[in-house]
Amino acid sequence: MLKSFEHIGMTVSDMDRAIDFYCGLLGLRLHLRKTMADGSGIAFLDAGGGMLEIVAPAGGAARAVDLPEGTAGLRHLTFLFESVDETFARLEQAGVEIKERPRLAVNAEVLHKVAFLRDPDGIQIELAEKRSSGVDPLRSAGTDRS
Repeated sequence: MLKSFEHIGMTVSDMDRAIDFYCGLLGLRLHLRKTMADGSGIAFLDAGGGMLEIVAPAGGAARAVDLPEGTAGLRHLTFLFESVDETFARLEQAGVEIKERPRLAVNAEVLHKVAFLRDPDGIQIELAEKRSSGVDPLRSAGTDRS
């Protein structure tokens, strides 16, 4: 029986830079960091509902490329915030690469507002916010889910 989401692993080119971004700017918490026998670095960052495992190969890594349309794979990482607008403004001020400015979510049944940016290696990051009120968008649109 499934208990929870544990972690997702990804490769970064520079461990310090990745930790600065994910912990310093996004607010994840460093859980574990160590150097492996082959010289690569590994860290687990606590995102509050699962972990982000980052591996920095000893020889570095090339910049990420976006997943081509129609290709299976991970498209982006999404982190939930109280306010997309406030978080986006802070990240923009810090010079983070912007992909898409804050807007209402297409999937209003799940999220209220989203924005997209890139981490230091070009990986797409989605900032997400849920509705703060108890309003059910399906009921308010006249759709009954029951």
